[in-house]
Amino acid sequence: MKSDTWAPHVTVAAVVEQDGRFLVIEEHTSAGLRINQPAGHLEAGETLVEAVIRETLEETAHRFEPEALVGAYMTHFQRPGRDVTYLRFTFCGKSAGEVAGRALDKGIVRAMWLTPDELRATAAQHRTPLVMQCVDDYLAGRRVPLDFIHTHSVAPVARP
Repeated sequence: MKSDTWAPHVTVAAVVEQDGRFLVIEEHTSAGLRINQPAGHLEAGETLVEAVIRETLEETAHRFEPEALVGAYMTHFQRPGRDVTYLRFTFCGKSAGEVAGRALDKGIVRAMWLTPDELRATAAQHRTPLVMQCVDDYLAGRRVPLDFIHTHSVAPVARP
């Protein structure tokens, strides 16, 4: 029996548009400064919607109100000594305002609002090609209702 367990990294991302501009972050990565949507990993015990609300607040100080799922994306990266797969769920919605004085997550330099043209012009600095892909899918009108996503919680089994 093989002992290595393969599992994709489950991530969430937020596409937030306001007045024709999109909320993105500039962050430190191993490849230098990069631009990304507010995004991060799903944590134990939370739903995908809870995760995207939390990540957006932590990385931008904006309260995020998800309205729809834009898409689910799978990406494979080859890293030294291992392959990594990311399964990304991208949501769109509105900012319910910025929390004044809230510190951003470690590694986040700033949050900023960019037009689609400004995003295209900075493609070389995107953390992943999914940054533009998700915006393009959003602009194309791709939306899946939030009730499409089901979370089934299993109650812990009582032990004698």
